[in-house]
Amino acid sequence: MNLFAEAARLTESNTPFALATIVSTKGSAPRHSSQMLVRRDGTVLGTVGGGLIENHVIDQAMEAIVARKPRTIQRSLTRKGKDAMDMDCAGAMTIHIDVHGLKPEMVLAGAGHVNRAVAALAGQMGFEITVVDSYEPNLNALHFPNGTRLVHGETMAEGLTKVELNDNCYVLVATNHEDTDGLAAVIESSSSYIALLGSRTKVKTLKQRMLERGVSPEVVAGIRAPVGLDIGAETPVEIAVSIMAEILMERNERSGRPMKDSIRNGGSNLVVIRGAGDMATGTAIRLKRSGFQVAMLDVAEPTVIRTSVAFAQTMFVDGSVEVEGIKAHKACSVAEAWRLLDAGTVPVLIDPKGEILRQFKPGIVIDSILAKKNLGTSKEMAPLTIALGPGFNAGEDVDVVVETNRGHNLGRVILEGPAAQNTGIPGNIAGYTEERIIRAPSAGEMQPLAAVGDLVVEGQMIAKVGNEAVTAKISGKIRGMLNPGISVTEGFKIGDIDPRGEQADHTTVSDKARAVAGGVLEAIMMFRH
Repeated sequence: MNLFAEAARLTESNTPFALATIVSTKGSAPRHSSQMLVRRDGTVLGTVGGGLIENHVIDQAMEAIVARKPRTIQRSLTRKGKDAMDMDCAGAMTIHIDVHGLKPEMVLAGAGHVNRAVAALAGQMGFEITVVDSYEPNLNALHFPNGTRLVHGETMAEGLTKVELNDNCYVLVATNHEDTDGLAAVIESSSSYIALLGSRTKVKTLKQRMLERGVSPEVVAGIRAPVGLDIGAETPVEIAVSIMAEILMERNERSGRPMKDSIRNGGSNLVVIRGAGDMATGTAIRLKRSGFQVAMLDVAEPTVIRTSVAFAQTMFVDGSVEVEGIKAHKACSVAEAWRLLDAGTVPVLIDPKGEILRQFKPGIVIDSILAKKNLGTSKEMAPLTIALGPGFNAGEDVDVVVETNRGHNLGRVILEGPAAQNTGIPGNIAGYTEERIIRAPSAGEMQPLAAVGDLVVEGQMIAKVGNEAVTAKISGKIRGMLNPGISVTEGFKIGDIDPRGEQADHTTVSDKARAVAGGVLEAIMMFRH
C-alpha cells in the first residue's frame, strides 16, 4: 500500500494518524532518509529503520496523536549517554512527528443568525460542523456549509444527547430561549472549548444557575463567556469573526496580540540569553516579570551546578522546569520555541554558537555563559548586546558589560571597558571561600551521592568521580551539584556547599543573580530611554 495514498484516505475519513520523518542523522544509523505512517492503533506503513528506535518512534507517535501536537525527538543509538537507546549503531537520529487527519469539530447549539455566520467561517477553516436545534425550520441546509450535520431534538437538551462530544470539539451555545438547558447538557463534557453567547448579565445569571445545579465552580469558571475577542462586534458576521478569532487563538496557542506588537515583528521586546545557568536564569526571571519575552540558548549537556534554580535543567528532564513561578521548557525547533513564547513559557534551545539568532531577530542579546572569555558574542547580533562578567569590552565587543564580581560594584552597568578580572577565589560566605567548592579529584564520570538541598557534615562522602570518592570539606547544605553522568576533568567544579546550612535557600534566585539581573534591566532601560 502506498504511504501517501493511505495518508489521503485517512485524511478524507477524518481519522488521525502521525507521519514520522527522519530530519537528520549522525554517524551510523539504520536509515538516513525515510518516512513512516503510524495509525492510531499503532500499526504502521513504512519504516524509519526498525528495531528499538522504530518502536520508540511508534510510541512517541501514538502519544502525539493523543495530544494532537507535533514533536521532534533526538535519540542516540548508543548504550550510554544522553537520550541513549541501548543500541550499538553508535550514531544519532532526529525524527519529526507530525499529526494529521483529524479535523476539529464545531458543535453549535442553536441555528440562529450568529451560529449560521459562525458555521460559514468554521466551514472555510476546515471544521466538521454539527448544528443542533429544537425548531426544525431553523435547520435548513441552505443556511449552512455543505456537509453540515443537522440534528433536531424535541428540546435542545434532547438534541444534544444525539451528539458525541469529545476533547476535539468546540461547542458554542447560542439559542433563543434554551441556553440554560443547552449549557447544562454540554458543560461537564470533555469538550476542549465550551462557550456561551450572551451579555454579561445573561452570562452571570446562567453561571449561577449552573452552580445551583451542582456544577463545580472550577467547571463553571472554564466557560468561555462572554465569548469572543473584544473587537466591538455587533452584527452576526462581526460576532462570528470575534468568536472564531478566539477559537483560533486557543487552538494555535497564540496570544491574540496585534501583529504589529508581536515579538516576531522587529523583536524589540524579545531577549535571547546565551547560557541558562543560575545567573542567566535570575536574569531571565527579572526580565520576564518586567514584561519582556525571553528565550535561552545553551549546550546539550550544560555543566550547571545550581540545578534547582537553573533553566539549563530543561536539558536533563522531561517537561517544564519552574523557578519562582516562571516556567521554562526545552524546545527542539524555532517553531516550537515560538509556541512556548506565545504560551508565556521560556524556551531553552540547544545552540551553543547562537546560529538561531538569525531566525529570532531579537531586540536584545545577553551573554550569560560566564566563561571568563568571549565565545562569539558580538554587537552585530542584536540592536542591544549585553555581557555578564569578564572577557568583554563594553563599546567594542558588546554595548554593555555588567559586573559579576562580588563586592561594592556587583551589578554595576559598564558602558566602556571591561568588568573586573576573575580572581579565581570563590565568594566569601560565612568565612569560607575555596572550602565551599566541591572539585573533581580526578578525571571521570560524575555520580552524585547527595542532592541539592541535602544537609551534609564534614568528611561525608557526597559524590564519586569514576571510582574515586569525593567528601565534603565543611558542613552545610548542598547548594549545587553537577548532573549525574557528566564526564569531568581533574579539578573541575562539580558542586558547592553553603556553610549556613538550614538557613541557606537553595530554591530561589541568589542575591548575586538578583543584583546582576538588576544591572541588566537598568542597562536595557537606559538604552530604551
